[in-house]
Amino acid sequence: MKKYTDINDITNISQTINEAIQIKKTPFKYKGLGANKTLVMLFFNASLRTRLSTEKAAKNLGMDVMCLQINNSWNLEFEDGTIMNLTTSEHIKEAAKVIAQYADIIAVRAFPTLKNKDQDYAETIITSFTKYSEIPVVNLESATAHPLQALADAITINEFAKDKKPKVVLSWAPHPKALPQSVANSFVNMMQQLPVDFSITHPEGYELHSDITKNTAVNYNQEEALKDADFVYVKNWSAYGDYGKILTQDDNWMITQQKLNNAKFMHCLPVRRNVVVEDAVLDSENSIVIDQANNRTYAAQVVLKNILENL
Repeated sequence: MKKYTDINDITNISQTINEAIQIKKTPFKYKGLGANKTLVMLFFNASLRTRLSTEKAAKNLGMDVMCLQINNSWNLEFEDGTIMNLTTSEHIKEAAKVIAQYADIIAVRAFPTLKNKDQDYAETIITSFTKYSEIPVVNLESATAHPLQALADAITINEFAKDKKPKVVLSWAPHPKALPQSVANSFVNMMQQLPVDFSITHPEGYELHSDITKNTAVNYNQEEALKDADFVYVKNWSAYGDYGKILTQDDNWMITQQKLNNAKFMHCLPVRRNVVVEDAVLDSENSIVIDQANNRTYAAQVVLKNILENL
């Protein structure tokens, strides 16, 4: 693996999942692999799980870690030919090359604006760092994707699955703010490559990009979709068609214990209690959100390990 900006950078997902599970059993086995190597993490947006889990993963491999909150430092320019006489003070061409002198791997987190669909889906920030740094880049969540989260989700499903082909449902849920499609996009992409019975449920108007959903079944009736599910992954996303908009906040889409039945409840966190999901679900034995969060470390660690082995 030379970078991890997209799930498709994994050549063998099943093998990678199994490797992550083995790393979880002996997390310090490869402590010498990252000796004298540095991970620089750049955050254009705030982070809790992503920052801590990735830093822990890097340190488990013996790496040094540096973190920079970009949005609290200065504004970078990404456009070519721009006259930089306004708010931006440094161009990505210089910034990426300078950072690459301090790092062996760069990890970047940057959310979408949710205002310009074409601009967000161009993934300017991630692709610019990949282009100009010329060292491996890891996606800590971008405008349209969260591949580390999706890998952690796949690891979690593998650990808890009782059937060879479990039924997995991605369900939209209400939220007071317009949120990105990145987690949902990557989860869909990941499930399409695993041996699962996968479908999506959401209100009409919340269809994800057709290039992502492809032939995945979509059901606009949530209760019908959740019937006999083994895993229910819940996530809000704003509209793709009417880009970045909140079309409904119908609380009938909140996940309840009655709807969940005996399925395992999954969410990437943070989650708004009694808006996205009721307390009874989150506090039950069927909730595996803490296990997901724990697996964020081993998803990051297996990715960093594979990149380090190719430096």
